[in-house]
Amino acid sequence: MKELLKTGAFVVAAATLSAIAVYTEPERLTAAIFSETGTTFYPEFKRPQDVKTIEVVDYDEATASAKPFQVAFEKGRWILPSHYNYVIDVGDRLVKTAGALVDLQRDNVVSEAVADYAKYGVIDPLDQKNPSLTGRGKRVALRDARKDVLADFILGKPVEGKTGMRYVRAPNEKRVYAVKTDADPSANFADWVNSGLLRIASANLRKVSIVSYSIDEQMGRLANLEQVALTKEGANWTLAGASGFNKNVVNAMVATLDSLRISDVRPKPPSMAEGLRSGRLEMSLEGAMSMRQRGFFLTPQGRLLANEGEMIAELANGLVYVLRFGELASSQGETKGGKGGDDRFLFVTVSFDPQRAAKYGDTTGNGERLAKELTNRFADWYYVIRGSDFQRLRLKKKDLVPQG
Repeated sequence: MKELLKTGAFVVAAATLSAIAVYTEPERLTAAIFSETGTTFYPEFKRPQDVKTIEVVDYDEATASAKPFQVAFEKGRWILPSHYNYVIDVGDRLVKTAGALVDLQRDNVVSEAVADYAKYGVIDPLDQKNPSLTGRGKRVALRDARKDVLADFILGKPVEGKTGMRYVRAPNEKRVYAVKTDADPSANFADWVNSGLLRIASANLRKVSIVSYSIDEQMGRLANLEQVALTKEGANWTLAGASGFNKNVVNAMVATLDSLRISDVRPKPPSMAEGLRSGRLEMSLEGAMSMRQRGFFLTPQGRLLANEGEMIAELANGLVYVLRFGELASSQGETKGGKGGDDRFLFVTVSFDPQRAAKYGDTTGNGERLAKELTNRFADWYYVIRGSDFQRLRLKKKDLVPQG
């Protein structure tokens, strides 16, 4: 009888302890979930200037593919390793980008369930095990000079009804937080490259000639040739052979030349680039194939042609730019053949003409120095410009003269 009473007492005690455990466990879990609220994700990351690499991976749901982008400081200059080491001037963009992620705090926990990641847009864009094609966020990693991680985040959707807040998760953590931050680093090339590729100040333009043609590749000849010549006299533009024209169209063209942005780049073959820096274009098989793929051709007479024509811009300091418009370009650099998108390849050359400088009254000689600087800059690259800019630049007479 005593043994039965002892056993019964143990059972009661065990049941009581179990009840207490069940009753208190949710509080312990709740306490654990909220224990990190208000803490900093990366407390050691204090100085934006310590950042020497920014890695941004965005996700394109339309193509179900990750879009990596990287900015890095190497050998005393900022480059884009994700875009053929193109050299850029980051200005204050990098400090602003890094500064927006310094001392980022875990403000409010919203979930730690993996099943909720898509709802908050915090699936890692690099996660190949997760089958979801939606709900992926933007991953941003900041590294120091030794390539050590200073901070690493997955930035999700904005928090509905709360301006300046978005869902955030650290890649090595399960919990999702609503965080106060305006950080949204771009993975787009154009956002990191300054406008004004050509360094043409509109006030210095004196003449613009736009030459349209089609190419007989077999004979190396031009067909359907049309030329538009605009000359600036004082503050006004005149169009050769026309008493009136659409000034708004001309103003848009001039403004585009002044602030032309590039949306991507492709490297030219090294031998071609070296020749261009020396003021010549000696064509190898590699160079010919490289140009042809992008819509540029060298005739047997040594003339460089483009399948969408060209523009010649003359400046007051004697600089002469030739912009040649090539094939449609995709984000991977292959020609699109007219399908999906309207970005264009652009081949730029520049020279100095002392006679033009004298004609326009510039005797400083600055044009010659600038021509050498720009030649070195343009020699290495095929540029890609937006289709809208291409349309503003490559004008025909029908675009300028009212049809009636």
